[in-house]
Amino acid sequence: MTEEIRSSHTVPVPDNVCFVLRRLRDGGYESYLVGGCVRDSLLGNTPKDYDVATNARTAQIEEAFAGAAGCRVIETGIKHGTVTVITDGFPVEVTTYRVDGTYSDGRHPDSVMFSDGIEDDLSRRDFTVNAMAYSPEAGFVDLFGGEEDLRQGVIRCVGDPDRRFHEDALRILRALRFASVLGFAIEPDTAAAIRRKRHCLGLLAKERVTAELFGLLCGAHAAEVLREYREVIAEVLPPIAPMFDCRQDNPYHIYDVWEHTLQVVANIPPDRVLRLAALLHDSGKPHCRTTDADGVGHFYGHADISAAICGDIFARYLRTDKKTAARVTLLVRCHDEPIEPSRRVMHRRLVKYGEEVLRQLLALHRADVLGQSPAYRSRLDALDNAVCILDELVSESACMSLNDLRINGGDLMAMGISPGPGLGQLLRTLLTEVCDGRLANEQNALRSRALELTGLWETPQQNDEAKGRMTQ
Repeated sequence: MTEEIRSSHTVPVPDNVCFVLRRLRDGGYESYLVGGCVRDSLLGNTPKDYDVATNARTAQIEEAFAGAAGCRVIETGIKHGTVTVITDGFPVEVTTYRVDGTYSDGRHPDSVMFSDGIEDDLSRRDFTVNAMAYSPEAGFVDLFGGEEDLRQGVIRCVGDPDRRFHEDALRILRALRFASVLGFAIEPDTAAAIRRKRHCLGLLAKERVTAELFGLLCGAHAAEVLREYREVIAEVLPPIAPMFDCRQDNPYHIYDVWEHTLQVVANIPPDRVLRLAALLHDSGKPHCRTTDADGVGHFYGHADISAAICGDIFARYLRTDKKTAARVTLLVRCHDEPIEPSRRVMHRRLVKYGEEVLRQLLALHRADVLGQSPAYRSRLDALDNAVCILDELVSESACMSLNDLRINGGDLMAMGISPGPGLGQLLRTLLTEVCDGRLANEQNALRSRALELTGLWETPQQNDEAKGRMTQ
């Protein structure tokens, strides 16, 4: 290794990570920070975690930290030469320099060979910006021009891109995620290999695909990446492909379905539920497109079809928790439901969905409008008013559920109203009237209205009996 590949840069290193590096060096071994922590530090960002590479074998790593105060070692990946050193509660992964064998399954190396040189370890990495190493004592190591690619904003494979993607197809999605998050361009040879090797994405586990896709979608440049690499995304989410080039021919729209979708993605907050709902909200449109006598396109029932497509995607292509799947599907199904900026309607929506879902629906509505024709942007004012009304209702602790009613089933039965399904319906009716502003959420008013609705006041005797129970 020559001095020419070193840089004069220094990287800020936390004390507990310095301890790990120093402990290995004091034991006679090399130790470097590698990968994302070096990349992020050069970009001026604080790394989320720190990885260390060393020529020490796992047994030697464990020996180096034996007896160190406030330190313990966990064998997290002995087969691949990895242990995790915990110092004062802070985890640092330490891995022996290695060279990967062949990747017959396109996901994992068939074998791992340990090495004594940092050069071998960096040579097996995915992209140049991730193939740099740094040590406070030994300095900066950049064998493949990663620093320059960072400066130029380029994602480039280390070595032959076809080989890198054949080894592990997840690197395809990682390249797109980095481009989305960092706003980097993908180097032409690497981009061409991504397209050639995209069929390999079918080998990946759903969990790995889902994690990378969410990372991509939440990037600041997600729309640009989705636009440029739509055929690659369709390999992992085939149901999006019919949206490509699907014309709308509708006065509300100036884009086809796919470009409209990208505009919605770009205009919604970078939350994974919102971004995925934005990506899929109109996925049903190509399946229900009709054209009237004037040549205007219509998409009746597309929200329900889109929700069904969501169900298929979560069942076949992605792996998420049930809450995320249910929430995305709900937002997609309800995204086209009109939201009138009136207190009565907003109160009803608040009861129906709850505050969190309603705010997400409003965000999706707003992004949807921003992805349509500018001639209809006036609808944004109504959405802004709806948000203001929602804020008022929340600040007033407005009645949002049956639990918020100042009366319950036990109270109603004590008044002589029979238990059963009708009791629940009566409570829901009272809640609706409170939300509509026709009934005060006060116990006497609720009792009186319940008696009216159940007919207990039809005779003078019943009236007197009911009043007597009310005053007890």
